[in-house]
Order: sequence, then structure tokens, then C-alpha cells
Amino acid sequence: MAIRTRKLLGTIFLLILVVVWSLLGMTVAQTPWLANSGLLQAIFYVVAGLGWVLPAMPIVSWMSRPDPT
Repeated sequence: MAIRTRKLLGTIFLLILVVVWSLLGMTVAQTPWLANSGLLQAIFYVVAGLGWVLPAMPIVSWMSRPDPT
């Protein structure tokens, strides 16, 4: 697969990942056990804010692989 195609597909996958991750984060953030605790909210928002990076890293590394010769 050419690098241009991988970058196009990777961009689409990353956009889907961010949208799904944010919708899940908003859903979990509205749960009563989290909404009532300031400490749990702080921990949740740090984890949710940085957590999308772990699934995105393989996508980005796949996108940036050089073309086979």
C-alpha cells in the first residue's frame, strides 16, 4: 500500500478514534459516581485526555512506514 493511501486511511481512523473516544468520555463523565467527586473527576479527565494516545500510536506508526521498495 502506498504511503499516501496509508496516510488517508490513518487520518480517517484517527478521526473516528477521537470522535468515539470523546463520546465515550462524555458518557462516563456524566455518571453519578464520577460527577459527585472532584478527585475522581480530576483523575478521570487526565486519563481520558491522555488515554487516546495509546491506541493512536500504532496508527501513526503504521501511517509513517516507508513504502516497500
